[in-house]
Amino acid sequence: MASNDSEATAVADASTGGMPETDVAQKPKPPRTEIGRRPIIGITTYLERAQTGAWDVRAAFLPAVYLDGVTEAGGIAVLLPPQPASDEIVDRVLDSIDGLVLSGGADVDPARYGQEAHEKTAIPRADRDAWEHALIRRAIDREVPFLGICRGAQLLNVALGGTLHQHLPEIVGSEKYQPAPAEFGTVDVLVSKESRLSAVLGRTASNLSVRCYHHQALARVADALTVTALSEDGVIEAVELSGLPFGIAVQWHPEQDAADRRLFEGLVEAAR
Repeated sequence: MASNDSEATAVADASTGGMPETDVAQKPKPPRTEIGRRPIIGITTYLERAQTGAWDVRAAFLPAVYLDGVTEAGGIAVLLPPQPASDEIVDRVLDSIDGLVLSGGADVDPARYGQEAHEKTAIPRADRDAWEHALIRRAIDREVPFLGICRGAQLLNVALGGTLHQHLPEIVGSEKYQPAPAEFGTVDVLVSKESRLSAVLGRTASNLSVRCYHHQALARVADALTVTALSEDGVIEAVELSGLPFGIAVQWHPEQDAADRRLFEGLVEAAR
């Protein structure tokens, strides 16, 4: 993580008003700024066709609420767009960050968990799948704190050997997890009392309603993961990976709740 010595120096110079070095030396040094202690959190991004002004091009982008979640929790957000994923590139990226967020987005390619695509499964984003698969596997090896969100939870499960339900309404008989395009559903969730998730959420873990937007869900859970939250009809809404400073993935969208940044705060604190 980069230091902020230049900013600290500038503050010190301004406060002394250009006094001689002998006088400056007699004054106590100013404390390091809060920015100097903030961990750098990498967030994976979309890579989609996008329009802005006169341009219509493929672009890497991410809704600003993810950035807000990290920065308001005390972290520094950097974007990690899909790109070639060699071991050298992935390690270089992970050398530069203190924590990782796997963001939401398009469906994971069912070929990655040995299934044919359902008619409701979106066209796969092979470049993003490969990039995030490489990032999360290596992040786990290196014990980098991470938070998976929606697609991020699904990608984590698949990367570790699990599978997905490709169209949840066929399982639960309801569209409540994704009521309409760009409309979030509100779902009550039961959190395991003994989980890291429960410790992060605090009192409200026992009476939790979350904002969801997913038509897929975890099916067979990877052996390395523990289920730590379920909806009232048994849909898996959170999993954890033990042995890391922070290894939580949720099927809901915590970034959408501006009044509740606890999952981001937990990640940022672990990344310090």
